[in-house]
Amino acid sequence: MVFKESTQNLNTMNTTSNGKCPFMHGANTETKNDVMDWWPEALNLDILHQHDQKTNPFEADFDYKKAFEELDLEAVKEDLRQLMTDSQEWWPADWGHYGGLMIRLAWHVAGTYRVADGRGGSNTGNQRFAPLNSWPDNVNLDKARRLLWPIKKKYGRKISWADLMILAGNMAYESMGLKMYGFAGGREDIWHPEKEVYWGSEKEFLAATKNRYSDDEKRESLENPLAAVQMGLIYVNPEGVDGNPDPLKTAHDVRLTFKRMAMNDEETVALTAGGHTVGKCHGMVPEEDLGPNPEAADVHEQGLGWKNPHGKGHSGDTMTSGIEGAWTTQPEKWDNGYFKMLFNHEWELTKSPAGAWQWEPKDIKEEDKPLDAHDSSKRLNPIMTDADMAMKMDPEYRKISEKFMKDQAYFEEVFARAWFKLTHRDLGPKSRYLGPYVPKEDLIWQDPIPQVNYRLTPGNIETLKQKILSAGLSQSDLICTAWDSARTFRKSDYRGGANGARIRLAPQKDWEGNEPERLQKVLKKLNEIRTGFEGEISLADLIVFGGTVAVEQAVEKAGFELDVPFAPGRGDATDEMTDASSFDVLEPVHDAFRNWIKTDCDIAPEKLMLDRAQLMGLTAPEMTVLIGGMRVLGTNHGNTKQGVFTNDVGALTNDYFVAITDMNYQWKPDGENNYQIVDRKSGQQKWTASRVDLVFGSNSILRAYAEFYAQDDHKKKFAEDFVKVWTKVMNADRYDLN
Repeated sequence: MVFKESTQNLNTMNTTSNGKCPFMHGANTETKNDVMDWWPEALNLDILHQHDQKTNPFEADFDYKKAFEELDLEAVKEDLRQLMTDSQEWWPADWGHYGGLMIRLAWHVAGTYRVADGRGGSNTGNQRFAPLNSWPDNVNLDKARRLLWPIKKKYGRKISWADLMILAGNMAYESMGLKMYGFAGGREDIWHPEKEVYWGSEKEFLAATKNRYSDDEKRESLENPLAAVQMGLIYVNPEGVDGNPDPLKTAHDVRLTFKRMAMNDEETVALTAGGHTVGKCHGMVPEEDLGPNPEAADVHEQGLGWKNPHGKGHSGDTMTSGIEGAWTTQPEKWDNGYFKMLFNHEWELTKSPAGAWQWEPKDIKEEDKPLDAHDSSKRLNPIMTDADMAMKMDPEYRKISEKFMKDQAYFEEVFARAWFKLTHRDLGPKSRYLGPYVPKEDLIWQDPIPQVNYRLTPGNIETLKQKILSAGLSQSDLICTAWDSARTFRKSDYRGGANGARIRLAPQKDWEGNEPERLQKVLKKLNEIRTGFEGEISLADLIVFGGTVAVEQAVEKAGFELDVPFAPGRGDATDEMTDASSFDVLEPVHDAFRNWIKTDCDIAPEKLMLDRAQLMGLTAPEMTVLIGGMRVLGTNHGNTKQGVFTNDVGALTNDYFVAITDMNYQWKPDGENNYQIVDRKSGQQKWTASRVDLVFGSNSILRAYAEFYAQDDHKKKFAEDFVKVWTKVMNADRYDLN
């Protein structure tokens, strides 16, 4: 009877009275099915799962560096060179040359980078996935990627999509006559969307800019860390602010956007002019007539979007930005035609066939007009966008533009360098660069660090260890200094970290989060040790080694014998190697691991913790074990006692997690971001805690990790895992090891 009843229920689940296909309706999109849909205010740990390798189809031991080194890069370049003029019937090339399209692809891949958090950019091949693959600013770049597919298929794992798309842009310029500054491989592809990247709060593409400005009249108030002015744009609206032409207003947006992309005024003008020297805009049909974007298109479109029902749907009927026309007389060649066109004509506002605002010359000779991209019997007016007109009308941009117009060689040099910076800014230091075309020159924006070639013997290591232990520095001082030096690392653009010992240089030596007074005391002692050491060691190595020695002490105090790995090889950067102003964005304004927030913030501390952990490349378990360890080691900023749930401070015990999961305590609010931990029986306060501490007991996922480490049989496991993740943080920027 029980079996028959179960079978009947099962059959009921798989059939319907009206004969429709049985389906868990809404399981994908239609109704609430995600935990965060039901509880939107809950702490979402998805940001840390980007580091989960389950989506990666490669073997666990796949080494992209080795694969790239086996690549015949000359053959790839030749295939790309041939592709540029191999016009395909399904998506014909303008003037028979795909250069403009491939340059736009590379630009839009790289142009999402922003300095504030180092996210975006070319480093991951992220344009293959939502939302970038369906942004309005990326219309028809899906075709560019499909044109590259035969080359990607041919060379397979030896070149990533991320590297191939940038190389395609380089080869486009090279095939059009520009000498490139260089190219480096080393970008590894991701395999699912980057959920951790915040692109803005808007719920629709191209919403009014007021959505991201605290004061719409003060354009500097653009919400951090954003760089683009509207959702779905790489940088600024080509028609003007909110689609209203005004080159001087647009100039303000351009300047801020490019500054947040790490570019100065000269680089901005060079990139704008160089990007618009070749290719064209497309605006032949109304935007509303286009089909859905790639993510929304039906299956038969096979991942292509924006289907155009007019005419051929491409060629002379192409619709992309809505603006229609080329900037120069010969858009398939690299020359100085952009500046000549811009300054030799007066311009007036017109509208494209698609109805978009654009600027056209009032009076131009027929021979100065570019040929139609697909009908050589016709010549058409050139165009300028509002951003182009800003290069002429903004006083500072105009000075630079006039200089470039008079000196083509200088313009080419500045552009080639700016293009290299644009496409390599998020690749990290030069030690990560791969291939034979890496420029020999060390560039200041690469945060160069001198190489070291000394070796430390076991005797050297023991001598240094004893000197550190007898220097009068506390265990906490050593751990905090090593941590503060290493925690600046960002996996988003591979900046920061302990290598270089820039914690001793401006501006880092004065950051509040580094406790300058304590820091100087520690650095003074370490320098004395270094000076008195008979061998050779960099201060960068000594800072990390000091933290290693202190962690090793903490392990011993907890009653365990564990090796705490230390790998020398860090160099000491100098002031001359350091662009001090560019490091401002790396200054910590919060550090959950040291239980500190610099300023009031409308974002909950526990959410800030997740963001920082993700930037450091940590998984959720790694973040958890670090928090618990740093608390019992007594490393809070300012030596506060929040979250220090132990009577044996300095021993690497699991006491933090034991307390978090102990039901003998009650947790009571006591002011902003402060909580009392009270003994249920006596009513006496035992400890205090912050929101960051409490979330390891309140969030179901984090509590599961906390319970794991609180177990009696996991005391040593906790210490082992802490040592592993501590070593990971200390070595995060050691690309010679990773």
